[in-house]
Amino acid sequence: MAAMADPATQAYGMKPKKILKGELKRRGVTYAQLTEKQAAIGVKETDRNLNNKISRGGFTAAFLIQC
Repeated sequence: MAAMADPATQAYGMKPKKILKGELKRRGVTYAQLTEKQAAIGVKETDRNLNNKISRGGFTAAFLIQC
C-alpha cells in the first residue's frame, strides 16, 4: 500500500484509466457495446462491472488490451 502513496505512482496509476476512457469516447463505444465486444472474445462482464472497473482505474494490462 505504501507504493500507492507515492505521488509518481498515483500520477501514472491514473493514465491507463484516462487512455481507456478517451479511446472509448473517440471511437464512440458505450459500456454496453464494450460488454458485447468483450463477450465476443469470451470475456464475461456486465455494463455495471465495466463501469466500476474503469472508474476505479485499478485494472490489469490484460483488461486494457481486451478492451
